[in-house]
Amino acid sequence: MPYKLLFVCLGNICRSPSAENIMNYLIDQAGLSESIICDSAGTSSYHIGSPPDRRMSAAAQAKLGIKLLGRARQLQTSDFQEFDLILAMDRENYDNIIALDPTGQYHKQVYLMCEFCSRHNLKEVPDPYYGGQEGFNQVIDLLVDACEGLLQYITSQNLKN
Repeated sequence: MPYKLLFVCLGNICRSPSAENIMNYLIDQAGLSESIICDSAGTSSYHIGSPPDRRMSAAAQAKLGIKLLGRARQLQTSDFQEFDLILAMDRENYDNIIALDPTGQYHKQVYLMCEFCSRHNLKEVPDPYYGGQEGFNQVIDLLVDACEGLLQYITSQNLKN
């Protein structure tokens, strides 16, 4: 059974698809594509079906040489059963995810993305949507850091042979 990760932000067009694609890039480089599967979703329904934001895509292309793939979808309660870890980009996303699980049954699998950072000390991935290009570049840097830490965490926890 592959280990399944779900990255969540508000609209699923900037931060969470970037995290999903960066994580897939790192998983691929580590030769773990069979073992770890990634997806992303938004807590809102604003952008369902939309591709990743072009400014976010440009930043990912420029910094990492990767293309952001995927279409926005909204987080569903069924995602709790489907995924091993759910990673919120900020505190508001985290609270919205937790609110979908009133019994608290799945709270232990929900984390803030920045908990896995080792080089940055921000607690949240800022939403770059209304800012300039620098914000998009910062999100890529933060997510690379967090994804590297997350991959290390998963491989140390779950993929011990």
